[in-house]
Amino acid sequence: MKLKELAIKFNSELSALYDDAESQALFLMALAQLLHIKHHAYLLRKEETLTTSDLAKFEGLLAELVTGKPIQYIFGEAHFFGLSFKVNPEVLIPRPETEELVDWVIQTVHNSPLASGHKRLLDIGTGSGCIAIALKKHLPQFDVTGLDMAASSLAIAQENAELNRVEVEFKWQDILQMQHTKLQEPYAIIVSNPPYITQTEKEGMHQNVLANEPHRALFVSNEKPLVFYEAIANFALLNLGQGGLLFFEINEHLGQETVDLLNHKGFKNIELRKDMQGKDRMVCSRL
Repeated sequence: MKLKELAIKFNSELSALYDDAESQALFLMALAQLLHIKHHAYLLRKEETLTTSDLAKFEGLLAELVTGKPIQYIFGEAHFFGLSFKVNPEVLIPRPETEELVDWVIQTVHNSPLASGHKRLLDIGTGSGCIAIALKKHLPQFDVTGLDMAASSLAIAQENAELNRVEVEFKWQDILQMQHTKLQEPYAIIVSNPPYITQTEKEGMHQNVLANEPHRALFVSNEKPLVFYEAIANFALLNLGQGGLLFFEINEHLGQETVDLLNHKGFKNIELRKDMQGKDRMVCSRL
């Protein structure tokens, strides 16, 4: 079988789960992982014939993909902000829109120096550690901490910090339980991508996400969709230094509601920003 025929096979066998663009993206990811052939090289090598052993690798991968299992969990690896991360079903697969949030934090630090004092940064709901680790890599002057309520997630995050050769402190904490706790030292930046998908929205989600990714990191009730945002804002009021920054990734349908919550809490300079797809996806505010 030629490489171009294998691409067609991916589209055909995955058509019940993915559209053509998604199937093609999965094929290219598989090609890079299994044969170390990048997209531009594939365009020049479409006519090459696969060896029997290589074809067997792809067929084994397809057998897992047709069950809906994400390719990142199959390979145990995901890429985020130019870095590699170990992932398994205990942590969310890092998303491109979260890369935009990380970039916003970095650019804000570079363009508007924070008040003097301890350079401490906190990532709440760290999961795989992708936000905390990417920020530490690009803002090495900060002491970075990641919190999560799942010990299994923290174990993966610690592995990822070691994999990417950065020092990040990971702690087990439930922000809903510690939202009114004042710590000894303030943070300059708090960032979070907390659960924000409502039960109503859950019905329209891709089955491979619902069946494989950890629900605790995704979903909130219809009645209290901003429960984590309120808790984190409460914590930030007590633990951000003067002029400190609070960054959120948000539910695209709750942008104004999130802004209103932060306004009500007394945060200033609140900015709601769209992602590359034109969706309300990020908020920054200052204490």
